[in-house]
Amino acid sequence: MLGLPDHPRGPGRAEEQAFGKGGSDCYNWPHRLATVSRPRFARLSPVFHHGFLRVAAASPSLHVADCSFNAERHLELMRRAQDQGVALLVFPELSLTGYTCADLFQQTALQRGAVEHLLRLVESAAEVFSGVVVVGLPLLVDDQLFNCAAVCHRGQLLGLVPKSFIPNYKEFYEARWFAPAAGARSREVRLGNRPVPFGADLLFEAGDVPDFVLGVEICEDLWVPIPPSSFQAVAGASVLVNLSASNEVIGKAAYRRQLVINQSGRCMAAYVYASCGVWESTTDVVFGGHCMIAENGTLLEESPRLQRQETLLVADVDLERLRADRLRTNSFADAHLYLGPPRRYQRLSFRLEPRQQQARGPAAGLKRTIDPHPFVPKQSAELNERCREIFQTQVMGLARRLEHVVLPSRGRLPVSIGVSGGLDS
Repeated sequence: MLGLPDHPRGPGRAEEQAFGKGGSDCYNWPHRLATVSRPRFARLSPVFHHGFLRVAAASPSLHVADCSFNAERHLELMRRAQDQGVALLVFPELSLTGYTCADLFQQTALQRGAVEHLLRLVESAAEVFSGVVVVGLPLLVDDQLFNCAAVCHRGQLLGLVPKSFIPNYKEFYEARWFAPAAGARSREVRLGNRPVPFGADLLFEAGDVPDFVLGVEICEDLWVPIPPSSFQAVAGASVLVNLSASNEVIGKAAYRRQLVINQSGRCMAAYVYASCGVWESTTDVVFGGHCMIAENGTLLEESPRLQRQETLLVADVDLERLRADRLRTNSFADAHLYLGPPRRYQRLSFRLEPRQQQARGPAAGLKRTIDPHPFVPKQSAELNERCREIFQTQVMGLARRLEHVVLPSRGRLPVSIGVSGGLDS
């Protein structure tokens, strides 16, 4: 049985280094993560054998500023993801605390509680989830508070990625609490008595899964003219994730959907988007829990919004297809020439070890719809438009060819067009 460790004697040396000599006052928080009993290396989907990667976006229920309860919900969704053979699980922005903590973000208890429960969650997740998990939390570094994504794998904290663009307009006022990634002075932080890479220049590479390179951005980063994920993709990232807290405004969901689809297409990458749900504070706005998974301009899966159930959205992305598309499109490789001086990224390696056990039951099989007629739209209006476009394209091509052949002969050259009545006609 594994649960989060108790600390009856208070913080040790690792916690003093993370929090200072005063230690953490969150050791006496009333909640603990539930104990679990799971094999250390459980099943992963056999789709790895065919160049696919099973990814998931999660939107858990939460209590604002209650890190213990929120960590429990993370752990339960990890169990569910493990049962489905997921290799990459993404949670929303600031998922350990909630996005709507407002001035509570400046409270030492909440800052320390977030770090404490992150370390406990990483330890417990090692027994529950064998893939990579990305969670959100506030992190105090060099007297500045950063909105961060923590990338974890089998009991190890691989790195911490701070948010690059801090919105401070309309209903957003994050600059009241958070600093942008560009303002960071340190390249690593010490958590749990271990140095952890810190910065917006981190990529995470699975050494044993070809083409799986992970790039991370947070919410507003996607809404700017050149998102960080564009640079990450040019640097080699094939799977991009976004931890988000995007509120609901009439028409915003459609725009958000197009952002995700278009960014996955421009970057020729898989894009996993996870946003927080209706359990956030509704003082100013309402969040809908919008989750999406897109691949190279195609939306693979999308969750319902504005519901009171937790979301676990799962899909298989085709890494081999992404590599082939990038190889064929030479302008993708040339993009770095127009993005300014090359950005240097730290590549942090880990081993996913997908072939230790093959999945059975719900985890087996391909979680992806293969369309037997990919070029035939399902909607009649779109089908009619597609057929009209094909017909007009053929007509214009034939008309231009006839001009080239007939006009120089001043009409003396007879022209015969063979129409068989088959599909080609």
